[in-house]
Amino acid sequence: MSQDSQPTLTPQLRDLAEALGVATSFTDWQGQASDVSAATVVAVLAALGVDASTPDAAADALAEVRQRPWRRMLPPVVVVREGRTVDVPVHVVHGAPVDVRVELEGGAGEAPLRQLDRWVDPRHVDGVLTGRATFEVPDDLPLGWHALVARSGDAEARTPLVITPDVLPLPGVLGEPGGRAWGYMTQLYSVRSRASWGFGDIADLMELTSWAGREQGAGWVLVNPLAAAQPVGPMEASPYLPVTRRFVNPIYIRVEDVRESAYLPAKAQAELRKCAKELRKANGSPGEIDRDAVWAAKRQALEIVFAHPRSGAREAAFREYVATEDPGLTGFATWCALAERLGLPASQWPQEYADPTSPAVAELAEQLADRVEFHRWLQWVADEQLEDAQATATAAGMPVGIVHDLAVGVHPEGADVWALGDVLARGVSVGAPPDAFNQQGQDWSQPPWRPDRLAELAYAPFRDMVRTILRHAGGLRVDHVLGLFRLWWVPAGQGPQNGTYVRYDHEAMIGILALEAHRAGAVVIGEDLGTVEPWVRRYLSERGILGSAVLWFERDWDSGRPTPPEDYRELALASVTVHDLPPTAGYLAGEHVKLRERLGLLTRPAEEEHAADRAEQESVLALLREEGLLAEGAGEQEVVEALHRHIALAPARMVGVALVDAVGDRRTQNQPGTALEYPNWRMPLTDSEGKVVLVDDLPGNERAASLARAVSETMAQAAARRS
Repeated sequence: MSQDSQPTLTPQLRDLAEALGVATSFTDWQGQASDVSAATVVAVLAALGVDASTPDAAADALAEVRQRPWRRMLPPVVVVREGRTVDVPVHVVHGAPVDVRVELEGGAGEAPLRQLDRWVDPRHVDGVLTGRATFEVPDDLPLGWHALVARSGDAEARTPLVITPDVLPLPGVLGEPGGRAWGYMTQLYSVRSRASWGFGDIADLMELTSWAGREQGAGWVLVNPLAAAQPVGPMEASPYLPVTRRFVNPIYIRVEDVRESAYLPAKAQAELRKCAKELRKANGSPGEIDRDAVWAAKRQALEIVFAHPRSGAREAAFREYVATEDPGLTGFATWCALAERLGLPASQWPQEYADPTSPAVAELAEQLADRVEFHRWLQWVADEQLEDAQATATAAGMPVGIVHDLAVGVHPEGADVWALGDVLARGVSVGAPPDAFNQQGQDWSQPPWRPDRLAELAYAPFRDMVRTILRHAGGLRVDHVLGLFRLWWVPAGQGPQNGTYVRYDHEAMIGILALEAHRAGAVVIGEDLGTVEPWVRRYLSERGILGSAVLWFERDWDSGRPTPPEDYRELALASVTVHDLPPTAGYLAGEHVKLRERLGLLTRPAEEEHAADRAEQESVLALLREEGLLAEGAGEQEVVEALHRHIALAPARMVGVALVDAVGDRRTQNQPGTALEYPNWRMPLTDSEGKVVLVDDLPGNERAASLARAVSETMAQAAARRS
């Protein structure tokens, strides 16, 4: 396209973009209004399946978008908060009578809806004069997934009606007046025991929760996303770039805890021991974790166990799980089997396998039926072990238990992209606009949800994902929770600075998230760090969703003064650090600056960066001294404990302690802005001297015990002051 033929933001293009939630301007990180190029708008609209490449095409598309609701008798979905009414438009032949009823979930009854006296001019739709009637959903319906049924003559339409919690109730002690709980945050793969296969797994999680709950009084443990990675190597190291967000990476399975493994013949038992032997040697090494070696051995061992017959009761339990999770489970298992046969990336598969509904896929899946069954079985085994882990946590006295983490998106070559089709947008990826820390913006390579397709499917893919993750969980942390409000879409090849925001129906997405969490009895934490519009945080709080408060980022950015603990939000998870920063001991030593300097990631001279970092740290330490939490000349461990006492004084319902801080670890788990330059997501848990710390060693770790006492005592003191 020549320069003269570049698209321009005509009024029709602006109106079309607005109708579909695509921003044509936005406020940048410096508070300045910034216009989006017409080329970006056209490219993003194309990813939504809309041709706006010419003024005529944009005008035609706008007319179609405005006509679209009139072609449906009922909207694709109606989501409403409990205790509120909502008006539902119903389109029928003009003048024809229509009846609308609600059918309650589970056959619990039905009731007619009241028609409102609302006149709307009819319009011609595809040659038929079509009218609009308006019905009112009453405010006394119970929570749940109900159905609206409309009948007019021979025509009938059904649509989901979702009644969601107005406010998500906090579970257990968190829901009591002033109720609070502290817990550990950790990267599970890094937390190993002597029995591990070189990789922290669900059995290690059980030991961690038992120790933390029984001996330290912790109320929860937050782990990294456990979502599935590639079934064939190389396996993506980042837990935030899974092939699906719904199902589990079977590398976290403890093979010996699969019930059938206890009944294997002697020869098979010997083979299992052989698979584990070499990997167990790595448990004592502080070197990088080798996921590919771990999975190769575990897969071989799990295949041995899978081949052993299951009892009738076990087989029935397996089939019940499959029925609960299908069709998504079989779709994922099929993708895994195809990946084993055809290799990865999936974009290089023969074209006949690109569509999961194609005859070629069905034929190959039939040939690979045993492998499809194997991957379904892996998910069942992982689900059982996660159930045991949550039961262990609650038995240890944890009021919340295990809190899972939900990544922003999925791998562009992953199972979800293959299975969900156009529910994920093509030709664009999720990222972030330029800001003070990333002045070129960010491109995370992940395909975003299409908001229009989500609505047309009544948010079922989103619901099923959340529901599966929460099956055996006490909570869910949503990474970049702003993605449920809007996401920065980057057209392929254009660079993140040339993206724009696309709006989502946050009432629907937050409501469905709250409904599924309510049914699971779980707390939800939204990661709302960075530049966030104030109304978003207020909205999340109003809906009972906790925010995130990280000590180093909690400050008045005009004065530069750190936020005193009494000014922290109550509905928040407060912590000293996060996984994208070094452990606190390393942060105090300026390791985050040294690492970025070594990797060439600084945007200003190193001396200036170090000076700014020291000034920010000193402002926090000065506040700690004012509060009487820190003495002059305090050592590293004393400073770490004082920082945690500081956040423990805050009213935040949840206080997070990074496990790396409990043992004195200093190494960074993830350095944003790097891929191969740094071994992200590969570091095992070590102490201040770089020696491995195993789960077995935690009960005798005095540093961990001291930090736990500091947090628990300070929280008790803060509660006494408020009572």
